Amino acid sequence: MGTSSKGKGYFALFLTSTLWGTTWIVSKIGIKDIPALQMSAIRQFIAGGCFVLFFMLYKKLEWPSKKQWQWLLMMAVLMFVIANGLSTLSLKYISAGLGALIGALYPLSVVLIQRFIFKAEKISIITLIGCFLGITGIGIVFYENAFQHAGNDFIIGIVLSLIAMLAWSFGTVFIARNKMQMNPYYATGWQMLISAAILMVVSYFVSPLVPLKEITFRAWSAILYLVFFGSIVTFVAFIFSMKHLKPAIASLYAYINPLIALVAAALILDEKLNVHIIWGAIVTLAGVFLVNFSLKNKKKVIVENEM
Repeated sequence: MGTSSKGKGYFALFLTSTLWGTTWIVSKIGIKDIPALQMSAIRQFIAGGCFVLFFMLYKKLEWPSKKQWQWLLMMAVLMFVIANGLSTLSLKYISAGLGALIGALYPLSVVLIQRFIFKAEKISIITLIGCFLGITGIGIVFYENAFQHAGNDFIIGIVLSLIAMLAWSFGTVFIARNKMQMNPYYATGWQMLISAAILMVVSYFVSPLVPLKEITFRAWSAILYLVFFGSIVTFVAFIFSMKHLKPAIASLYAYINPLIALVAAALILDEKLNVHIIWGAIVTLAGVFLVNFSLKNKKKVIVENEM
């Protein structure tokens, strides 16, 4: 691997780590002027349209097959309708920092889904400790917030965020078990377009839609930021970093994103950030690290045994 490619890989990792962390704050700002699901639908429609048009017009890729359409629909519902849609909606009720921290738990839930639903993963002691720490860390942050913002709205936000995180986890497992021979960027574009249509319909029944001409400048600015930086730049940067950096380094974004969100939310949105919340975040991310570490070691041992 050339030094130039590696340097670009680190820059891509920097973009992924910082920009994805800021999307939580921008989403929180945007939903002040527009329903969360409608904002998510518009974001996915614009971003998905950019991907699909580029690959159909410039790369001349073919129209998806019937089998691919079925796969795309499943992934669209899991990754963009439920995961992205509900995580955005949850920010109406909870802080951006807490939402980002709950989202960071997905590696833990992937392990639990693989073990208890598909019976595929045996949980080691290190993995078990990691899961315990992850849940404990969220518990610390939840405890600190719950008594400051007691009420049904806070619980609703937590539930929505957890469902979104679990949907992302199921999507991750589904991809691993049902791989499709399709350009990942092109596939993501179609998933976004499909989800945009579903989210717009759901949003129509959940809350009154804001006419396009009445959407505020602040909301449009948030949407365009999420489209360009949150859906296009960071996704391309993420794939690039995964190709040009070691997996252990490329995965560091998962630990940096929530910290960026917590700090940025405190500075920009004036969200509370105290010692308890910081410690809760550290404990949570330590748990996520242990789970990832144990899984990578397991894969390494399996490879060595097969050689």
